[in-house]
Amino acid sequence: MKKRLVILGATGSIGESTLRVVEAHPDRFEVVGLAAGRDAVGLRALAQKWQVKHLALSAENDEGIPSGVDALCELASLPEADIVVMAIAGIAGYAPTMAAIRAGHDIALATKEVLVMAGDEVMALRAEKGVRILPLDSEHSAIFQCLQSMATMPACVRPHHADPTTFAETRIAEVILTASGGPFFKQADLDWGKVSVASALNHPRWSMGPKVTIDSATMMNKGLEMIEALHLFHLDPKQLRVWVHPQSIVHSFVQFKDTALIAQLAQPDMALPIQYALTWPDRALHAPVPEMTLAQMQNLEFAEPDLNRFPCLKLVFEALPRGSWTHPILTLANEVAVKAFLAEQISAAAIAPIIEAGLSRGPQSFEEILAHAEEDVVRWA
Repeated sequence: MKKRLVILGATGSIGESTLRVVEAHPDRFEVVGLAAGRDAVGLRALAQKWQVKHLALSAENDEGIPSGVDALCELASLPEADIVVMAIAGIAGYAPTMAAIRAGHDIALATKEVLVMAGDEVMALRAEKGVRILPLDSEHSAIFQCLQSMATMPACVRPHHADPTTFAETRIAEVILTASGGPFFKQADLDWGKVSVASALNHPRWSMGPKVTIDSATMMNKGLEMIEALHLFHLDPKQLRVWVHPQSIVHSFVQFKDTALIAQLAQPDMALPIQYALTWPDRALHAPVPEMTLAQMQNLEFAEPDLNRFPCLKLVFEALPRGSWTHPILTLANEVAVKAFLAEQISAAAIAPIIEAGLSRGPQSFEEILAHAEEDVVRWA
């Protein structure tokens, strides 16, 4: 029986990769709903190609496509769906994710901000509704794959009343998230005040949307992924590390308490983690991804990140021990600052101070965090 998919963020890079997976496995998947941000024409074209009648856009449009938060939530709650691919960038993914969980749908999650801003709430509702959150980020997919065994079960797919002796996190010593380092990791004379938008968007490995690409350049993306890992796998901040790995072949490591270190290696292609999430608990017999070669595994590099050169990541390491109240500030203040940088209202040097200012105010509501961050942008403009 085919799995029926709703894809939110269908016209972006994750959506494109998801549809490549669907195309490679026509016997496994059927697309029943598609949503995008503003690209009404692109969404119509996908709907025609895949013969999908249920559509939604974040923005108002002239195509007659239902739009806004309510339309996205309605699509995410579609009764005939089996799994919802959540790839809408930023905080816009929060409401439809919650709607999909309430409807009893499994989530294939690429929008890390959902867990960063409201991880406790999302994971509690996940457990209550008995759905699974399947990670799409290559790093979290790697961790998820490393934790699969007959003896243990990761938190993101664990039944509410599971036997505590099967909890995967009880076997973990450390989780090591790998990072490409972005375009500036090896730049000796890095000056964030002189970084241009174009240079920050020039990622050496991954094709991503602008917001995620800027986060990768500042390495804030890795900080947000740390928080996502905390919630997906029920970890303690002290269990998390980051290694820079420019080749992006090793997607993450898990070191167990018995000292074993397990890694997942694959091409830097999002189709593979997407396919693993959509076929889980199975593993498909083929994928629309080139095979790894021995040559690619020669001379792999790993390095500790210099937190002084990447102050956004440093702020995450400093904030996590202070409690989960820091999580929404880290993601929301960063989102406001990155939006302002992309609009060339502030320099890249202002992103970290805007996040730091948010943290200095202590616990706040989502609305307060956003309002204060907008005020801080004006101060740095």
